[in-house]
Amino acid sequence: MAQFNERACKIALARKSFWDYCKLFAPDFYTDDRTYLREWCDAFQVFYEGNDELLIVNAPPRHGKSRTATLFVQWVLGKYPKDKIVTGSYNETLSTVFSKAVRNKIQEVPADNGIVYHDVFSGTRVKRGDAAANLWGIEGNETNSYLATSPAGTVTGFGCDLCILDDLVKSEYEARNETIKDNHWRWYTDTILSRLEGKRKMIVVQTRWATDDLAGRLMADCTARGKKYSLLSYRAWDGNKMLCDAIMNRAQYDDLLNSDMGRDIVEANYNQAPVDMVGRLYTELQEYDELPKDIVEIINYTDTADQGDDFLTSIDCVIDSKGIGYLIDVIYTQDSMEKTEPAVARMITKDNVNYMWIESNNGGRGWGRNVAHIAMDELKPPNTITKFKFFTQTKNKESRILTGSTGVMNRLRFPRGWERTWPEYHRDMLRYQRIGKNAHDDAQDCTTGIYEHLPASPQSVAPKQQITDW
Repeated sequence: MAQFNERACKIALARKSFWDYCKLFAPDFYTDDRTYLREWCDAFQVFYEGNDELLIVNAPPRHGKSRTATLFVQWVLGKYPKDKIVTGSYNETLSTVFSKAVRNKIQEVPADNGIVYHDVFSGTRVKRGDAAANLWGIEGNETNSYLATSPAGTVTGFGCDLCILDDLVKSEYEARNETIKDNHWRWYTDTILSRLEGKRKMIVVQTRWATDDLAGRLMADCTARGKKYSLLSYRAWDGNKMLCDAIMNRAQYDDLLNSDMGRDIVEANYNQAPVDMVGRLYTELQEYDELPKDIVEIINYTDTADQGDDFLTSIDCVIDSKGIGYLIDVIYTQDSMEKTEPAVARMITKDNVNYMWIESNNGGRGWGRNVAHIAMDELKPPNTITKFKFFTQTKNKESRILTGSTGVMNRLRFPRGWERTWPEYHRDMLRYQRIGKNAHDDAQDCTTGIYEHLPASPQSVAPKQQITDW
C-alpha cells in the first residue's frame, strides 16, 4: 500500500508540476542540488500559465537546455492536449530528433511496474495513422497538434499556441555570418510570428553567440517597442563558482580556456558573452540625459556612400566649453541621393549647424553642393548659418577608426535611448570588431570624423589638403 501511495503521489505531482515531471522521468539529471534546473522548470511553467508572451533562456552547452525544452513539450501536450506546438531546431535532422523524443515518450509502453507517460497523462495519445515524423496530432483533436521544423523547413498552414526555438546558431562561423543571422530574423518575423495564435507563447532557448543573434534581436526589439519579456541567463563560471560541477568543473573549464578554442569562443559558448562583444572596438560609449548649457559650437560631419552597399552617414553634434561632443541627430541610410540631400539639408538647418564637414572623395563634393543649394536656396526660411567645408580624406580609414576609438569613447556622448532612435547606427557601432573583417565601417568612420573635429583634440584640425569653403 505504501508503495502504491508513493507511486500515485509521484504521478499526481508530475501531472501538476513540470519540475516533478522532469524528476520523475529523468531523475539522474534533474536532481535537487541542481537549483538552476529547478529555476528553469518553474519559470517555464509560470510563463506558460501566465500572461507573458516571450521567454528567453541563455545557458551553456550540456546543461540541459534542449532536454528541458523536449520534456516541456511532452508536459504541455499532456496537461493541455488541445494546445498546438511548433518547435524549431537548427536543421531538419535535429528537428526530427526533437520530434521523436516527444512522440516516443507519449507512446512509451510500460515495463514491469515502471511509470510511463500514459500513467501521468492518460488522455494524451498520438493519433493513429499519423506516420509523419515531424507532423502529427493528439487523439481527439481535429487538426495536427505538433510540428517540428527548422529555418529551412516549412510552417505553412500550421498555427500554434506555443513555439520553442532551440539553439539555431551552432558555431562561431554562423555567429559572425550576417546572412545567416539575418535569415534567422526574417524567418522569425516573416514566418514564425504569423503562426502564433491562441496563447501566443514563444520560448527561445540558446547559447548567446552574438549581440545580433535571434535572442539579441528579440530583446532589442522588445526594448524598442516597450514590450515585456522574461530572460533567464546562466554562466558556466560566474567568477566565483561553476554553474554545475557535475557537468563541468573548474579544471575542465580552465582546460577550455587554455585550449585552441579561443577565449572569445569559450566566453560566448559558456558565459553568454557574445563573440562580437569580446572583441568589439567600442567597449563603452557614454550616454547623456540633457544637453549642456555651455554650448560653444554645433558641427556636422558627413561621409557619403561610396559604393552601393555603403551607408551615407551624417552626424550633428553639439560641443560644450570643455570640448565634449554630444550627438543630437544622425542620418544613417542607404537611400538614394534624391532622398538624402533634402533630408540632410533639413537636419543641419533645424539644428543650427555652424560648420558642416563633407568628405569629398568619390562624388561627395557634388552631393554636398546639392545639400548646400537646398539648405540656402530652397528651404523656407533659408539656412544662413551653416558654413560648408569640403575636403579630401587621405588618411587610412581603418587606422583612423582604431586610433580614434579611445577619443570616441572618452569625448563623445550619445543620447540615452539611442538604440531606439537610431537602431541601425547603434547596431553597427557596437558590432565593429577591433580585429577581423567588418561588414560596414561607415558609422565608425563618420563618428571618428566628429571626434577629430572637437576643439583641443590632438586631431582637431581638419585635413588642410584640398579644403574648399562654400
